[in-house]
Amino acid sequence: MSAPRQVGFEPAEIRTEESTRTARLKWVIVVDERLPKGRAANAAVCVAAATSAAVPGLLGPDGKDATGSVHPGMPWIGCSILGATADQLAEIRAKAGEDVHVADMPEVAQATRVYDDYLRQLGEDEAPAYLAISLVGPRNRIDKLVKRLPLLQ
Repeated sequence: MSAPRQVGFEPAEIRTEESTRTARLKWVIVVDERLPKGRAANAAVCVAAATSAAVPGLLGPDGKDATGSVHPGMPWIGCSILGATADQLAEIRAKAGEDVHVADMPEVAQATRVYDDYLRQLGEDEAPAYLAISLVGPRNRIDKLVKRLPLLQ
């Protein structure tokens, strides 16, 4: 079995002077719409952290404000946070192909406080329920996966 193809940007593709809509790849995070606000924010931040660490070229350069304070680079391609049902999350996760980077947060991740416990419980779950999934891939592929899901409310 070959290693999955890495999704990301080559340095020449990073065009921070252009609209996010011109980027070859699109980033969305889909969150279970039934989660309370705090758990939804936690799930979105966790999958975003995993994504930004795994997708080369996703973050733009650091910036300075008028006082000279440095602010870390943000995703130059933007990122929409969408809401979906648990069934829709599972369907999207199942349909994402090798051309899409996926970072997911199974429900067990918010049910444990010890990472090794999370890994053990995840290893015992044949059909994990997802609280959030982060997707980065070709624009048309991402649009097809998320269809017209609404922004998370």
